[in-house]
Amino acid sequence: MQTRKTMKCKLVKLNKFSGNKASVYSVYPSDEGLTLFDIFIKENASSFKSEILDIVKRLNGIGKHTGARIDFFKDWEGKPGDGVCALYDSPRFKLRLYCIRYGADIIILGGGGYKPKSISALQEDQKLKDENYFLRELSQKITERIINKEIKYSNDGLDFQGDLEFNDNEDE
Repeated sequence: MQTRKTMKCKLVKLNKFSGNKASVYSVYPSDEGLTLFDIFIKENASSFKSEILDIVKRLNGIGKHTGARIDFFKDWEGKPGDGVCALYDSPRFKLRLYCIRYGADIIILGGGGYKPKSISALQEDQKLKDENYFLRELSQKITERIINKEIKYSNDGLDFQGDLEFNDNEDE
């Protein structure tokens, strides 16, 4: 996967994981043809099949049974207050799926990968750093749109409504 230097993407709801407890979204980059979550699955399915199955099972549970409970995530993977965190397949494994968490009601899945034991921080792995920093930037843009009322929560709090497409050229 190439490094995401520009942000031209949209948020798409993943209905297969979303339910009455939480909504699960992913990022659809306009130049990729797949969501970041689909790319994550594709990149890791052969090497980490059981871990991927655990993540899929966890996402189904989040949307339909538990909501996005804090204990499913490693918090503070971004800047304070940006909601960027990592969803683990299991605490004993090192596969990370970066996401943005909006309370227990909405999560946005980004990309991720394997964090080897040999590194202590995501900044030591270029792929993990790129995936994480992309979500930090996206979180900032979503927050700006929420403040400006371009994005709102649905009445039940489970969905985003409004302008969910992002393009770096829009500020020019």
